[in-house]
Amino acid sequence: MSETIDDLNDGAHFLDRLTVEERAQIRENGRQFTVRQGEAIFSQGAHHQGIFIIERGQVRVFYTAPTGREITLAYWTPGHFIGGPAISGGGTHMWSGVAIEDCDITHLSSTTLQALLLRMPTFALALIDGLVAKGKCYSSMAQMLGTRSVIERLAQYILNLSELYGVADGDAVVINRKVTHDQIAAMVGSTRQWVTMMLKRFHAKRIVSIDGGVIRIHRLDQLEQILLKD
Repeated sequence: MSETIDDLNDGAHFLDRLTVEERAQIRENGRQFTVRQGEAIFSQGAHHQGIFIIERGQVRVFYTAPTGREITLAYWTPGHFIGGPAISGGGTHMWSGVAIEDCDITHLSSTTLQALLLRMPTFALALIDGLVAKGKCYSSMAQMLGTRSVIERLAQYILNLSELYGVADGDAVVINRKVTHDQIAAMVGSTRQWVTMMLKRFHAKRIVSIDGGVIRIHRLDQLEQILLKD
């Protein structure tokens, strides 16, 4: 969740500073496996045992409160690593990661990760790049939660979707990606019932319509206006 999409995918390029040979060496030292849609890659409270690099697919990372309520922290795409914030092992995971589509993953155990960092300085610098990108992402999310109302976060989220996946269709913009009310609620920090109510209100005002799970934006200017209100 962010007020801009400019830096959302920076962390996906954290290995770019490595040579082809160095990237191959990292992969050779890791363990490759496939995670099916809906399966957990790591779970909140489980023992931390290293990091996971996403080779294919998309992963939702989320925190579950004692009440059972969830908030989505981010959706990570190929090239990102997940499993932080600890990267050298020890302790437990602070949140969970689940595949929202079939994923290919490379796991670097804590022992392997530390050995690679010691003998490959460029990888150490690359990992710092990745951590910086994640820090920016979570900082942006904290700023949104602390300074924006729920309706403003909803409007911003839909605008972000339009920039990332929007396809022009006449005077409208179609979000070329299905998103459920539950997913939106977890992303903006609200409930499914509230999201459903607000989307119905947007529909009545001809701002946004939803057909078969596909979001169609009719009035981008009205969503932008919500963000400009004092």
